[in-house]
Amino acid sequence: MVYYIGILDGSKDVWGVSIPDVPGCHGGGATPEDAIADAIGALREVAAHWASKGVALDPPRTVQEIIREERLEPLESFVMLPLLLDQARSVKANISLDAGLLEAIDEEAELHGLTRSSFLASAARDKIVHRTVVSEEKKKAASGTTTHRSSKGTMAYAVRDKKGQFKDIHKRSHSADIKRKSKKEK
Repeated sequence: MVYYIGILDGSKDVWGVSIPDVPGCHGGGATPEDAIADAIGALREVAAHWASKGVALDPPRTVQEIIREERLEPLESFVMLPLLLDQARSVKANISLDAGLLEAIDEEAELHGLTRSSFLASAARDKIVHRTVVSEEKKKAASGTTTHRSSKGTMAYAVRDKKGQFKDIHKRSHSADIKRKSKKEK
């Protein structure tokens, strides 16, 4: 699996992640975990978009190159962002599971209207991509915050806090985009 390095910055309830090797690709959220999850999703979307046009992303620089070439501001840190792209082909895998676990998987898959394979693939993808990050959508719903994205939906610029105010998450945010109403308001 390929990992890109992101730069996490923010404080309190406003966080952002930029990806130096993929210009224009950012993520944001009310917590560092939300921002990282959003950046992982944005990276996947950008890579899939370019792949659909027959263009591959440049390979990421090494950790040493990033550390040497990117100057961190105070309170910024590097984060690893996995890029997990579908290859549009299925392969068979013979795995062994406890019988009770397999029953639980089948029941849960049926509740979600999925096959066992689809359910396991989805669970694995979530575990790889999000690891211990709480689902961004669940977290937003619980906290009452919304993420504001660019008109193309590929870049997060601001987060609406619990008081209903937009907070910039990036120095390069576009004021015109921030002034627009979020999708949740419409």
